[in-house]
Amino acid sequence: MALVLRPLGKSDIKISPIGLGCWQFSQGNGVGGKFWESLPQEQINQIVKASLDGGINWFDTAEIYGWGKSETALVNSLAANGRKPGDVVIATKWYPVGRNSSSIIKTFPARVEALKNWPIDLHQVHMPWGLSTRSGEMKAMAKLLREQKIKTVGVSNFSASQLRKAHKVLKDEGFDLVSNQVRYNLVQRYPDFDGTMAVAKELGITIIAFSPLAQGLLTGKFHEDPNLIRSRTGYRKYMPMYSPRGLAKTLPLIEELRKLATAYSTTPAQVALNWLLTYNGDTVVAIPGATKTSHAEQNVGAMAFELTRAECTRLDELSR
Repeated sequence: MALVLRPLGKSDIKISPIGLGCWQFSQGNGVGGKFWESLPQEQINQIVKASLDGGINWFDTAEIYGWGKSETALVNSLAANGRKPGDVVIATKWYPVGRNSSSIIKTFPARVEALKNWPIDLHQVHMPWGLSTRSGEMKAMAKLLREQKIKTVGVSNFSASQLRKAHKVLKDEGFDLVSNQVRYNLVQRYPDFDGTMAVAKELGITIIAFSPLAQGLLTGKFHEDPNLIRSRTGYRKYMPMYSPRGLAKTLPLIEELRKLATAYSTTPAQVALNWLLTYNGDTVVAIPGATKTSHAEQNVGAMAFELTRAECTRLDELSR
C-alpha cells in the first residue's frame, strides 16, 4: 500500500490512513490520564517524531485527556520537531458529560489555550452522553464553523441513529459532518453489525477507529504470555477478553494474524491495522496510540503493504 492520503469525510482535508491517538499524552492527569503511565515530554517528542517520519500527518487528542495536558504535550512535541501551526492536522474533542451544548462555545477558548493557538482542523463531540441534544451540539459546532474557528466537525461513539441525526442537523446548518470516531478492531466490530458503518458509507462520513488493536490484544503478546496482563495498569486486566476463556476464543484469529505477518515480513499488530485500512476501503482510518518509539514505528509500518481481498475475508470470518 503506497502512502496515499484519504479525504476526511466530504471535506478537503487529506489525512494519512493511520493517525496517532494521543490519550497516552495525558501525563497522568485527570481520570483519563490514570489509564496510562506518565510519559516525559522528551519521550513524547520521540514518539511524535517517529510518527511524522513514517508519514503520519494527523493527531487526535481531547479535552478530557488530562484536561488539556495531552493537547499541550502534543503541540509542544510538534514544535520540538520543527513543525509549525498548519503543518499537520489536529483533531480534538469536547467532553459532554454533565454539560449542555452551550459548553461547546464556552469551553472553546480553553481548547485554543491548551493547543497554544494551533488550528483545530477537526472538533468532535466526544460521546453522546450528557445533558445536550444532538441538535444543540451541531448548532453550536456550526457557529464555530461559521466564525472559522474550526475547519470541520465530527462525533465520537455515536450509534447509527445518532449519527444520522447529527448529520441532518449540521447539513441543515450548511455543513457536512465528516467523521464518527468509534471503537473498532478485529475483536470489537460493533460498527459492522449495528448499522453504524453502513450509515457512514451512505453519508460519506469517515470512521475513525480508536483502540484498533483492542488495547494490545491483537499484538498476540497476551496469548503468548497470559500472565502479562496482570502487570498492566488500568482496567484491562479485568476485561473478559483477557480472561483465559477470552484468550482461547480469539486464539484462531491471532494464529491467522501471525501466519499473515510471516508472509508479509511484518507483525500481527500491523496485519490487524492493515485489515482496518483495507477491508472497508477509504471509509476507515485508524488512530493507534504509542507509549514507545517502537510502537509508533510499528503503527506507520501498517501502511507499507496491503492485504488481499481473500486475506481480508478470511480475517473477517475468523473475527466474527
